Amino acid sequence: IGDVRDVNRLKDAMHGIDVVIHGAALKHVPIAEYNPMECIKTNIHGAENVIQAAIANNVEKVIALSTDKAANPINLYGATKLVSDKLFVAANNITGGKTKFSVVRYGNVAGSRGSVVPLFNKLIGEGEKFLPITNKEMTRFWITLQEGVDFVLRSMERMLGGEIFIPKIPSVKIVDLAEAMAPELPIKIIGIRPGEKLHEIMCPADDSHLTIQFNDSYVISPSIDFYSRVEDFTVNGLGEHGEFVTNGFEYNSATNNHFLSVDEINNFNNRP
Repeated sequence: IGDVRDVNRLKDAMHGIDVVIHGAALKHVPIAEYNPMECIKTNIHGAENVIQAAIANNVEKVIALSTDKAANPINLYGATKLVSDKLFVAANNITGGKTKFSVVRYGNVAGSRGSVVPLFNKLIGEGEKFLPITNKEMTRFWITLQEGVDFVLRSMERMLGGEIFIPKIPSVKIVDLAEAMAPELPIKIIGIRPGEKLHEIMCPADDSHLTIQFNDSYVISPSIDFYSRVEDFTVNGLGEHGEFVTNGFEYNSATNNHFLSVDEINNFNNRP
């Protein structure tokens, strides 16, 4: 039991630990918009505390979990996670190479707490006459919990320190998700919520000069130099080779080359 806001508790918890995966966050967009200071305390100050505790204990590797909302953020949650990402990347300059820090960024985890799938299931179970949709055009990146876990563990093996790892995953149209879950129910457009985007981005075009494509993922290499080392991020810790993307490339949920069909969404949501 502990709290990322408590640096002393984190230092105790990391004593004798080799690797840390940092997933603690206040992640609900509308709640963060109305409670900005609490979100900052957990997502930014908590990240600082994790970094300090890991360095104090000579932890070998730290991976921080991020979100597509940290790319070109328009809401407070995304902005705090962007700051967190920057902190973890820059932390590689503090350690002298003893502790390596990297970030994993991915999209919506199907069925996670507070996401749209549990909401739709709740409404369907309560006998609602319609499913609420914020906008007919809305798209999201989609990943299962197990796929997210597997990608984090692979990234732990691949990391050199300072990268942002991004999986290649499908997109869904929210209207298709509603049809897959309740084909007999109509939808009702309710408007975009505070801080919500129509589409999400995981690799911004502004970072295309830093973005490297691998077989199953993208890596955004650090924009800063590290004092203690020079890395070629086109070759990862497992010896896999990647290539820089073309200038202006953007990994966007609306222009993704892999969209799930209604049938595929049903199969996808039934996976662990």
